[in-house]
Formats: sequence, C-alpha cells, structure tokens
Amino acid sequence: MAQVEEHLRAGAACHERDDELAGLRRRVARLEKINVALMDRVERSTDMQGGAFSMFETAISLDAMVRTRTGALEVALERLNTVNAELAAANADATAARVMLRDAIESLADGFALFDTEDRLVLCNRAYLKIFPYFEDISEDGPEFAELASRLAQSGGMIGSSLAPERWLKDRVAQHRRAKGAHVQALADGRWIQINELRTSEGGTVGIYTDITTVKAEDARQRARELAERNLALQATLDTLSEGVCLFDARRQLQAWNEGVLTVLALNRDGGDVSRIDTAIDTHEGLARWCIDQRRLDRAEALDWRESGGARVATNCVMGAADGEERHFTVRSVPLKNGGMVFTFDDVTDHVQFERSLTETAETLERRVAERTAELVDLNRQLVAAKNEAETANRSKTSFIAAASHDLLQPLNAARLFVSAMDGHAMPERPRALVQQASTALDSVEDLLEALFEISRLDAGAIQPEFADLPLASILSALRVEFAPLAAAGGLAFVVSDTLMWVRSDARLLRRVLQNFVSNAIRYTELGSVTVEVEPDGEDVRVTVRDTGPGIALCDRDEIFEEFRRVGKTQAIPGKGLGLAIVRRMTTMLGHRMDLTTAPGQGAAFSIRLPRAVSAAALPEAGAAVIGTRAGPGGLVLVIDNDPSILSGMAALLENWGLDVATANDPSDAAALAALEQGPAMLIVDYHLDDDLTGDKAIAALRARAGRDVPAMVITADRGVQTKAQLASLSLPLLNKPVKPSQLRALLRQMDVL
Repeated sequence: MAQVEEHLRAGAACHERDDELAGLRRRVARLEKINVALMDRVERSTDMQGGAFSMFETAISLDAMVRTRTGALEVALERLNTVNAELAAANADATAARVMLRDAIESLADGFALFDTEDRLVLCNRAYLKIFPYFEDISEDGPEFAELASRLAQSGGMIGSSLAPERWLKDRVAQHRRAKGAHVQALADGRWIQINELRTSEGGTVGIYTDITTVKAEDARQRARELAERNLALQATLDTLSEGVCLFDARRQLQAWNEGVLTVLALNRDGGDVSRIDTAIDTHEGLARWCIDQRRLDRAEALDWRESGGARVATNCVMGAADGEERHFTVRSVPLKNGGMVFTFDDVTDHVQFERSLTETAETLERRVAERTAELVDLNRQLVAAKNEAETANRSKTSFIAAASHDLLQPLNAARLFVSAMDGHAMPERPRALVQQASTALDSVEDLLEALFEISRLDAGAIQPEFADLPLASILSALRVEFAPLAAAGGLAFVVSDTLMWVRSDARLLRRVLQNFVSNAIRYTELGSVTVEVEPDGEDVRVTVRDTGPGIALCDRDEIFEEFRRVGKTQAIPGKGLGLAIVRRMTTMLGHRMDLTTAPGQGAAFSIRLPRAVSAAALPEAGAAVIGTRAGPGGLVLVIDNDPSILSGMAALLENWGLDVATANDPSDAAALAALEQGPAMLIVDYHLDDDLTGDKAIAALRARAGRDVPAMVITADRGVQTKAQLASLSLPLLNKPVKPSQLRALLRQMDVL
C-alpha cells in the first residue's frame, strides 16, 4: 500500500511539471508577438516633423528594447529546455513506477482495486477480475463503483444479490462508502470472499478481496465435528439419567432419546430394537398413542404439546408395567426455543411406596406416641409426687437439723457451763486437770457438732448469701480481738493489717472463712507468726492469711479441702478436718476465688479474692449485736431457759464471777416476777422457749413488766440467718450455744455488768 501511494505522488509531481512547462511556452509565445509588433512599428513609423535625428534616437531605443527582450526570451527558452528535460525524466520515472505498481499489484494473490476520490476505478489486478469476471470488459474505462455493484447485482453473482438484488446493492454501496474494515460475501458459485476496504490519504478507496473458501470449509468441518461431539456428549448425558427422556423437533419428529425412556415405555423388551422405536414413538402423536393405548396412561393431558411457556410437571401419573403391576411416574414437558419439546418420565413408584410406608409408620408412631404420652403423664404425676416427697423430706431434714442442733447443743451447753463453773473453784491439781480435760473434750465436741451442722445446712441450701458492701476494717478488727489471746498463748506474733477498703460479700460467711484460715494458721504453727494481709488485685481485693507453719506438700493440696482429711504432722494436732471443707463450700457459694501458696517447711498462705466496693458509709453487719443500753457494774442477772440443767450451769458460772443470779423457765414464773421487782441489771434469755415463745418476745414482755428498757441478750442453738437478722434489727446481742464462757464474759464486760 505504501508503494502504491508513493507512485501516486510521483504521478502528481509529473502533472505539476507539465502545467509549469505549458505556462512557460505561453509566455514565450507572447514575448515573440510583442517583439514582432515593435519591429514592425519601427520600420513603418515616420517623423511627423521629418527630423532624422529623432528617428535615429528612436531606432537606438528600439534596438535596446529588442536586445533586452531577446535576452529575456533566450533565458526563457533555456528554462523551457531544462523543464522539458526534467519533464522527460519525470515521465520516465512515472512510467517505471506505473510498471512497478502494476507488477506489484498483479503479483498479489488477493484481488486489488483502487478507486479515486470520485469513486472511479483507477487500477485493479487480474485476481480481482478473476473473482469478478463481470467487470473485465469495462475495467479500462474507469467505471464508478456503483456501476460495478449494479452489474454484479444484476448478474446474480452473489448469493445475497440473487435473493434480493436491490437490497443487496443498497447495502453493498453503503459498505463501500463507509470503508470501515472487513466483511464477508458469499458468491453464487460457492466461494466466500472477504472484502477489506480502506480510505487513502487523497480520499480514494483501496479494496483487498481475499478468497476464504478453504477457511470457511475448514470452519464448517470443525463446527460439524463440534456438533457431533456435542451430540455424543448429549446422548451420553441422556443415557446417564435415571429418568426417561425423549426430544422432538418443531415438526414433532423424534430427535433424541435415552435408554431410560425405552425401559419406562417397555420398548426394550425385544432388545431395544431401533426400528421399533422409530415406528412406536417416532412422532409426538405416536408417543401419546403408545403411552395411552399400550401403557394405559391415566392422565393423557401430561403429554399435551405446548408451543411456549415454562416447564409443566404432572405428578403421580400411573402406567401399567409389563408384569401387570402399576407404576407411578412424574411426567415433565419443557417447550424449546426452536419450537420443539422435551418429555421426561421419572419413575417414582418406590418413592410413593416409601411415602405410604411413612404414612403408615407415622400413624403407628402417633398411636405409640399417644400411648407413651399417657405413660409419661402418669410418670410425670409420679415424678411430681416424688418431688413433693423430696421437698418434704428436705424440709424435714432442715427441721431435723434445727431440732438436732437445739437438742444436742442444750446438754452440751449445760455441760460447758458446769465445767466452766467448776473451773472457777479452788480444787486440787488432779481434779483441776480432769476439769481441763473435760473442757477440752467439750470444745472438741462443740467444734465437731458446729462444723457438721454448718456443712449440713450448706449442702441442704439452708444458708443463702446476702451480699452487701462491707468495710474490711470491721471484720479484721473482730479477728484481731478474737484470736489475739489464742496466738499469744501459743507464743506467736499475730499481725492484722489496717485497711480502709470495702468489699462486696456476705459478712457472716466471709467472717467464717477468715476465721477458719486464722484458726488453722494458729493451730498448726508452732513458731513464728500469723499475718493477715490486705492488698489490691486489679479490680478486686486480696485478703491473705500467711503463717510460718510446716507447709503443705503438693500432693496433699487437694485432699485438705475434703471432709475429715488431715495430712502430715497436722494429724497429731487436735482437730476434725472439717474447716477447709466448709471454707470451700462457702467460697463456691459466694463466687469468690480461693488460692493456696505453700511448700513443705515454708509455711502456707491461704487467700481469698473479693470484689471491691465503692461504698464509704459504715453499715451494721448482718447478725452483729448492737447494744442499745448498758447496765451498771454488778446487780441481778435474770436467766430464762426451759432447760433446768442450763439454768443450773449458767447460775453456777455467773455466781463464780460475782453476780447475783435469778433463774426461771418462763417469763411469767414467780421467780421471774420476783426478780423483776428487784430491778435486774441484765436479762439472758433462750430463744426457743416452751409454747412456741421466742426470746425476743419474752424480752419484750419482761421489759414491759419492768417498765424500762432492761439490757438483754439472747442465747440460742439456732444459727439461721433469719434469726440473726431479726435479733440484729431489735439491737439484741446474740450468743450461739454452746456458749463459750470467754465470749459471755466479754459481752457482759462490754455491757458494764462485770
């Protein structure tokens, strides 16, 4: 294409030179005419006045002008000769370029045609005329493209022109004018031509015409192979389907089927003879006739032919089998875009039978469920009755624990009082030793019973925590007062940290946990110290009881929290092994984490982590005694209890301490009334009296008779939370049986009775 454009430019240059040469020739001819005219005028002119000199001057002037014009003419002639030579060379080059262009175009295997700006044929090669032989007789005349296309349309040389000449001609001319690339045309003789038309820089059009018949044939063969492979794949796919499938074209002729439809329609009884298939269901009408007549299809509408619409499903269609058995099918019909239809037959007999069996099973299950429901209702009634019996038994157990704690602790309390009273008398060494041994034994029994009752109440759920914001200082101060004498008696340093921090817990249970920690630390530490430490631990507060005792081996750390388990050297020290079991139950109930850090010979550190509280106002502890009034030192003490032995023991103990004592079984007894007339300094009343009378009510009655608020305290074996809360709300101090003389004496001193 570049060579063609170069030759076109060379031809244009030759045309320009021809035009310039023609202009020079016209100019030389005009100068020659002027020269002849001037010479003629000189020869024929005369001096009107007859002056010879004037004529001479005129002749000289004319001669100069002639020489000037003659020189200009010679120059022009010389330039004309040069231009003629250049023009001859350009013509030779143009001729050679035309020859080369012609040879190059003719050497092309593809057809070539060049049209100028007026859309006239300028140049074409033999390959172009071979493709379009209709143009050979007019190719040298420079015809327009529209004339060529019209002749081609009239000749019917193109398939499109033979079908619709005018429409083809209009489209072909429009394509040529656009010249936007390639398109394909089919010739009437079976050939395929690809036409690629482009614009030249001068506005003309170049067309390349390529015979692609071979490519088209190969493409057709490839498509045929692909179609065959697709057909094979489709047939293989159809054969893998469990459903029977048959496909009909728009003429309702059978096009494809699979083995499944042969089985469904019983067409394979003779080995699947294809000829039989062709005669039986070769058309849609044959399929419907075969299914209705031969297979006794109960729903003929399932095989209706539809031109459009989506898939339609006909469920539970019944057809007869070869052995006479009826089979159930789901028939689907799907219209195709090409006007055909696909029918599928899905044998659902097993599914129908399975559904029937499921229905029968469901009915059987419903009957069995109804029977089991009736049994469960009866069993539920039995469970409710058993639950009620269990709750009654639990309540009975709680009542028994309360009664047992009262009945067992009553004589123990009396024994404790008698032994304490005996300890206050002067006795020989041997009896005094026996009294101390009896006191120690009573302490052991007391601790054991108290621990057993506490574990029983914890396991029975009789104890429930009451959380509140508590100041640690009050609890630790009570520990300091309670255990300082015991630590001093053992020769141990007892240090309790001071703190202003508050925690959220149950005051009674927390105090019980820390009492167990401190009690065990003092009991099992021979030398050194016991320290109660308080330190912040993130958002919590950690309270640690650290001792310098023998420590605990790693293998024994879990066993020490079990009931009646004591390890190592601690077995030689008095104790029952219940304290830490109680601690574990309480900390679990409170949700507080308990840790143990210990090693043999390095002491032990029991710690409990408590949630920190923000409260700043001190509140009275639940169950703590708040003393409302105080008595003066000395005076009469009135003791009310329904157990004579306790009355005797309490009288002996208080008299040893130098107090006057009056005892009575009931607040209305004469002894009680006589004591009231003397103005008692103190009332000590048992909580559970006869005729369901409680200690708080007895104290209220006695105070009403005395006409004043006599100081009082309550003694009871009932360790219930409600009892403690009730007495605390009345500001009545409380001591639990068996009463420890030291605690009683400390309380009497606090109330200024001693």
